[in-house]
Parts: sequence; structure tokens; C-alpha cells
Amino acid sequence: MTKSEMPQYANPAGLFALPEMFSLSVAVPASRLVFLSGQVAWNAEGELVGEGDHGAQVEQIVRNIDIALAAAGTSREHLVKHTIYVVGYRPELAEAILAPLRAGMTTRSASTLVGVQALFDPRYLVEIDAVAWIP
Repeated sequence: MTKSEMPQYANPAGLFALPEMFSLSVAVPASRLVFLSGQVAWNAEGELVGEGDHGAQVEQIVRNIDIALAAAGTSREHLVKHTIYVVGYRPELAEAILAPLRAGMTTRSASTLVGVQALFDPRYLVEIDAVAWIP
């Protein structure tokens, strides 16, 4: 395997990163795929955005996903799979959670929505991980 074919680990500028723990994205050039770590509603400084509000948190998460995908040379339009983890999920939350993720997209990726008891910090209500192809 040549160096250009090896996975590329990244923590894109504009996103809060914990490089000692994980990479925010890993592009696999041979497969033309990029895998994003679960994104939560923190801004570039690591501050929570949208405390107590599922929809506001998803809006920040979508901004984070867009930054990470752009850094890998792709966009949400090229998502192939995403998983949404929601604390305290109730069916009436679905539109507030899904609308920001779908906004501006014409394609629909494979998707899983999972209700969970908790995330790593009780203030965070939603986490989304994703896989996209690189055109």
C-alpha cells in the first residue's frame, strides 16, 4: 500500500478536537470513503450549543458535519450512511432532529435513529456519526 492509499486521519480546522482520544474523520482513499466520528453540538471552542434543545443541537451538529466533510473533499450530499443517537427520544422530536440534517440535500442516505439513555455528558442530547463518499 502506498502512502497515498493509506487512511488519512484528520481533525479539521473549525472543529473542536480531542486528538489524544480520536480523529474527527478518517478518509480511506482506496475506497473513496470518509468516516466521521460522532459529532455533538459543540462549537470550535468546545462549548455546548443549544443546551436543552434537540433541534438547536442538531443544527450545530450539521454545521460540524459540513466542516468535516468539506475538509475531506465531500459534502452531506454524498452521505451514504449516518446514525443518529438521541437522548430521551420521542416521536414528536423526529422533525426537529431530521429537518436540519435533510436541509439543502437532494439525496437520502441510509439512516438509523437510536434512542439512548445518555451520551458522554448529560447536557448533550444528540450525536451523529456519518460515512460519505468522496467524488
